[in-house]
Amino acid sequence: MSVFKRPGSDTYSYDFRLGGRRFSGHTGAKTRREAERAEERIRALAKVEAKKVREVAGLPMTFEKAASQYWSEVGQHLKGGNDEGMLWSLDWLKGHIGAARQLREIDDRLVATLVAIRRGEHSSSGQNRKKRKAAKDARLVSPATVNRTVIEPLRQILNRAKLIWKEPIAEIAWKTHTLKEPRERVRELKAEEEAKLFATLRDDYHPVLRFALLTGLRLSEIPRLRWNDVDWGGRQITVLGKGNKLATIPMPPDVRELLWSLHNHHPEAVFTYVAARARQGRERGDRYPITRSGLQIAFRRAVTAAGIANFRFHDNRHTAATRVLRAGGNLKVVQKMLRHENIATTAKYAHVQDEDVMVAMQAAADRSKAAQVALATQITAPITTEDMPTPKSVEK
Repeated sequence: MSVFKRPGSDTYSYDFRLGGRRFSGHTGAKTRREAERAEERIRALAKVEAKKVREVAGLPMTFEKAASQYWSEVGQHLKGGNDEGMLWSLDWLKGHIGAARQLREIDDRLVATLVAIRRGEHSSSGQNRKKRKAAKDARLVSPATVNRTVIEPLRQILNRAKLIWKEPIAEIAWKTHTLKEPRERVRELKAEEEAKLFATLRDDYHPVLRFALLTGLRLSEIPRLRWNDVDWGGRQITVLGKGNKLATIPMPPDVRELLWSLHNHHPEAVFTYVAARARQGRERGDRYPITRSGLQIAFRRAVTAAGIANFRFHDNRHTAATRVLRAGGNLKVVQKMLRHENIATTAKYAHVQDEDVMVAMQAAADRSKAAQVALATQITAPITTEDMPTPKSVEK
């Protein structure tokens, strides 16, 4: 028996281990015999409790428990808004799989059903904006969305259950269920489109759009820039990027000149707009920090007014990357500029535009034509007496 008296105590204490757990405390008994009996009762209760824990642990894990545990261990720690997306996916999966369904009951047939259900749902993109199209024109979710909101979260949960939680999981052909995603398009703003866009865009939004075309920063990154992010002497800008990662980008002369022209507009915000009317505490004609939603709305209106089709704000990033690649021809430079961790992500910019092909083809044709003209000139040129060789004198 493991009963003893602590120094200065009149009663006995107990201390023992059972099933890897430690149990210790006061028995309340003043004699060893009473303390040993109390310890026996406590040990018996501990055995009953341990048995219940083993029985519960031995039960097959339900999807509700797995989703909750995955959120606790992984999901809630995701950054850059991915935690919100994961929480949405877990709720969606729980609603369609069933909270009480056991993990081992999730098989290929169920996964295929989940994919089919999600593919039939309409996209919620822009649900908070004023709806201008009829409901029948609403788009279905894209294959990428199905993969991101159904396939990937479910695969991660089941893999973790199998590898970490040691739960029996059915073999699932994930590659078969994963939908083929079209390669992301790279839309470049053409010179004539750029002129039209700036002609229709509000003047106070010109600097922010020019900055986007020069740097390739994302829509979410630009409005957050503050003057303390700009290092004039070091000629670089600190950016809070995707996944809340801090990074620095160089500040070439054109970008520096652009920013310098704005440095007196606001004490903190780099990019501002001029209030067109007084409302919500704002005075007409004063400058206020540009917001993400405000920038997006102003840009969308200008694109529509300019008659530019199929062009989003993110395409400014594509445009900046494509122009830098065309100017330098170095994909690693573009990777550094866009802050891609994997160059495979940057490889989509290594495309050859139709205009590039046309220019190259015409250059080859011009070179061939010049060569033919030069050759024809040599063949048809008249022979003069100066060109004829001088005859050797005849020896006598």
